[in-house]
Amino acid sequence: MRHVLGLTYAIINPNTGEKHFPPMGRHWRISKEKFDQALKDNRIVWSRNGKGRPQLKVFYEEKREFGSVDNSWFSADKVGTSTAGTKELIKLFGGQSVFDTPKPTSLLKKLITLANVHDGDIFLDFFSGSATSADAVMQFVQKENISLKYILVQLAEDLEEKNVAYKLGYKTICDIGEERIRRAGKKIKDETGADIDYGFRCFEVDSSNMKDVYYRPNEIDQRQLDLLSDNIKEDRSPEDLLIQVMLDLGILLSSKIETEKIGDKEVFSVADGYLLACFDKDVSEEVVTEIAKKKPYYAVFRDSGMVNDSVATNFEQIFETYSPETVRRVL
Repeated sequence: MRHVLGLTYAIINPNTGEKHFPPMGRHWRISKEKFDQALKDNRIVWSRNGKGRPQLKVFYEEKREFGSVDNSWFSADKVGTSTAGTKELIKLFGGQSVFDTPKPTSLLKKLITLANVHDGDIFLDFFSGSATSADAVMQFVQKENISLKYILVQLAEDLEEKNVAYKLGYKTICDIGEERIRRAGKKIKDETGADIDYGFRCFEVDSSNMKDVYYRPNEIDQRQLDLLSDNIKEDRSPEDLLIQVMLDLGILLSSKIETEKIGDKEVFSVADGYLLACFDKDVSEEVVTEIAKKKPYYAVFRDSGMVNDSVATNFEQIFETYSPETVRRVL
C-alpha cells in the first residue's frame, strides 16, 4: 500500500457530514489546498443525490493537466469511463455500489480486440479487482464465438466493515470478484442463451499439503513416529491433494474433473480418465484393481491410504498385471 505525501486526507461531504478517504492503497489527485479552492469554486460534485463520494469537475481544456486527453483508441465515447463501469456493477448487484471505480467492460473488450486473440489464448489480469476482465472475456467469447480463457489474480484484501459490500456479506475484494463472475455469467446466458463455459475455479496460494519433516533418525521418538504415520497435513481436503498432483504432473487446472465411486471410495477422474486419483483411506485391493483396469495414464494414491500392508505390497503387481503402462504415484 502506498500513500503520497499531501494527497491523503479526509474529505467531508457538506451535505451529509460523512468523511471520505481515498480507496485502499490510493490517494486523491489534488492537494488539500487545491481541493478547498475547488470546493469554494463549486467544482466538487457529490453525485446526483448529493450523498456520494467527491468528484472533481474537469473541463476539456484542463484535461492535459490531469493526463487524460482523449486519443483515437481510448476516448471515453469508445471505451467507456469509470462511471460507466460503476453503473455496470451496480446493475449486476441489484442497485448496490460494492466497488469503487471499476473498469468498464468496453475498455477490456477493446484491449482484447487490439491483442488480436486466437482460439485458446489466455487473458491474464494481475490486478483483477471486481473481475471486470472475466465479465469482458465472457461477453467477447459470446459475441465472437471464440475459445478464450482468463486468469485473474487478486490479493484477498479485507473490506472495511462500513463498506456496502461488507454489509452485504462480502468480506474481501476476492469475494466481490467471484460473485461478479457468477452474476455476469448468468446475465449473459439469460440475455443471449449462449452455450459457452461460464464456470471458473478459484485457488488460494497456501503452504504445501505435506508435513515438514526435518528430524534426524536419532531425534525421533515413538510418539513422533505415530504423528508422522500420515505425511499429509490434517486440514487438507482431497481436492487440495488433487490440485497439488495436477500441478506436479503438469495437467492444466482447467481440465475437466469428475468424481465416481469405486466400491465405497471416491475417485477423481481428470481429463476423461487421463489421471485417476483416490485419496481415501482404507483402500482395498479390489478398488486398486478396478482403477488399474481403467488403464489411466497416471494413477495416484495417498501413502497411508491402503487398508493394510498386503494391499500396499501388492499395489505395484496389480498394475503390472492390468495396466503396466500406467505411471503410478503415491503422496
